[in-house]
This record gives sequence, structure tokens and C-alpha cells, in this order.
Amino acid sequence: MNGDDATSATPATSAADVLGFDPFDPEFRRDPYVRYREMSDQGALFRTPGGLFVATTYELCAALLRDPRFGRGGGPVNGRAAGEPVQSFLWMDPPDHTRLRGLVSRAFTPRMLERLRPRVEALTAELVDALPEEADLVSGLAYPLPVMVISEMLGVPAEDYTRFRDWSESLARGLDPILTDDLAAESGRAGMEFRAYFSELIAIRRADPGDDLLSALTQVSELTEGELLATCVLLLVAGHETTVNLIANGVLNLTRHGLLKHAAVRPKQVVEEVLRYDPPVQLTSRQALVDVELGGVAVPKGAKVMALIGAANRDPAVFSDPDRFDVTREPGRHLAFGLGIHFCLGATLARMEGEIALSALAAAAPGLALVDEHPPYKGNLVLRGLAELRVRRGRG
Repeated sequence: MNGDDATSATPATSAADVLGFDPFDPEFRRDPYVRYREMSDQGALFRTPGGLFVATTYELCAALLRDPRFGRGGGPVNGRAAGEPVQSFLWMDPPDHTRLRGLVSRAFTPRMLERLRPRVEALTAELVDALPEEADLVSGLAYPLPVMVISEMLGVPAEDYTRFRDWSESLARGLDPILTDDLAAESGRAGMEFRAYFSELIAIRRADPGDDLLSALTQVSELTEGELLATCVLLLVAGHETTVNLIANGVLNLTRHGLLKHAAVRPKQVVEEVLRYDPPVQLTSRQALVDVELGGVAVPKGAKVMALIGAANRDPAVFSDPDRFDVTREPGRHLAFGLGIHFCLGATLARMEGEIALSALAAAAPGLALVDEHPPYKGNLVLRGLAELRVRRGRG
């Protein structure tokens, strides 16, 4: 999961000055892409009244994410995400990022993840079969599937799964670039509770290792205790929050356009179009490590540049008829999982879970219909996801 930087609390008006849009506007939350198009008209790279540089085109966003002259700059809040006393590699630059990511990436190779496919398929089938005639797809499928998968990978006991939802949602909200004091405090509390839980579980796994990722990580001598805790929290949050939104956004757009049946026959294309059209991660940022020129604009050392992924994925210079949801579109070069050294570590897992979930749902309930054409969204800005998605089974 790509994240972004948390800052101190600001009212809605100054948030709009900083970001170039008002994240608290209900119309923006419902459809941010209208505002993104307006921002693109201001230029490929422009500076907001609050001093933030914003990249709106595919070309510039891709260049920013690949350019080693831009880094995470130590991350937010004095080098830490809200509620995170030790950095995870999400916020690091090389060489520390290279070291930590390399240690964890061994568990996320395509071969390792393919071994999980039968288990993901079995869990999906159980969840889909358990859905009542009318159900909330978020709580019934989109949330539980990825949290079960990443929890099993980490060796988290099944009885603890439900404890993670509130913690994870609070920590995910802490990735946003604009936070009220209350939200920052809530994220901090969730982080402390999460780490306390994992401290106990790590001690158990050290004493009695199992066949799971957490047990393997406890045996890595290069990881400090703080790095191990931060990595566990990152993996659990990043390992499912993006996928929750991918599945829910996918069901919403497929049913809204009457295209759910396509998920059963071309799941890979469907997932790639969902990721392009309505990406779970809407934006990310980098900090200029030196004075640099980007898109012909001088960016001074220390300045923040926001890559507007939601806009880049609908850039007409790269995607034909970009505002059309087209599941027959040949998969393109969308930026939903980022680019460069911070490319989402869990991209392969998220894709697999999305393909399995959407195809299973399409096969079991091809006539699925929305109960509410305009379901409520969570308050997150970086991670675009539904709070609830009520659907009913219909005739196929």
C-alpha cells in the first residue's frame, strides 16, 4: 500500500488551500474525479496556495515516483506516521528501505503467493455462500477476506481477527495528509494497542515458532524489535486495507454498470480496470531531496510533491476515453500500486484476492443489484473506500 503524509489539524478551508481540493466536500468524496480534471487544467505540475506541488498527469506522476532525487523524506510527523513510534520501510529511503523491504519481500514472491490460491478460493467460497439475500458486501466479503488471508500469513489466531478492524481503520486514516487533532489521537491510540498486541504475539512466536511469516521474521537477527513491530503493523494494515477497497470499489462499479458477469470470465482484465478507474490509493507524495526540476518546474530541496494517482489513471494522453469504465480494455500502465522502489509489496496478493472474490461473486450472484445507488464512503482521503455497500441478489 502506498501511503501519504499526516500533518497537524487544519480546518476545511485551509485543507483546500494546501491540497488544491476540499477533502471534506461530500461531492468530492462521492466523485473526486471531476475535481481532478479541473486540477489537470491548471497544469501538469502546479503549486497550491499552501505550497504543495501537485502532479496531475501520468507522465509526471510516473517520473516523480521513479526519480531517486525524490524520497519519502523520513515520512510524516517528524519521520513517523501518526501513531507509529518507529518507522516502517513505507516511510524510508535507501539504504534502510532497501534492507527492510528485502527482508520482508521474501514472503511476497509470486511463487509463494500462488501457494495461497487454494486457501483464498476456499475462504472466498465460504464468505460468498454465507451472504444473505440482502447484505453489506464490505462487512460480508470485502473486509473479512483479505484480513483472514494476511492474518493467516502472519500467524494471527483466528479469534483475534475481529479486533483488527477498528485498529486498522484508525491507522489507515492516519495516512491522510490532513488530520484533525482527534483523528491523530485516535490513530495514535490504535497504534499503541496494535503494537502491544504484536509484542505479546512476537514473544509467543519466539518461544514456539510456527510455519508463518511472523515466526520467520522473529528469526531475522537484522531486524530490531522496533523494526519488527513496525513491519508487523504495516503488513497487517497494508496487507488488507487496499484489497478491501479494491473488492468493494469493484463490486460497486461492476453492478452500477451492469458488468458483474464479466468478472467470471475475464477476472484479470476486470481487476485491472477497477484499479485504473477507481483506484484504492488515490494519491501519494514525495519530498525533493535536492533542488530539482520536474516537468520544467523548479522544485526546491525539501518541497513536497503530491502524485495525484486518481488523475494520472484517467490521463487521456495514456488511456483512451479514460472516464469510461470498460472491462474489455486491454490492461494498461495504471499507477494504482505506484512505481519505483516503493511499488506496493502486496500488489500480487491484492490482485489475486480481487480476481478470486469478484469472479466468485459473479458466478454465485450474477444478478446482484445495488440497494443504494450512492453508498457512503469512509472519511479517508489517501485510501478511497466504501463504508458500506448494500446489495441484494437478483436473477442472473
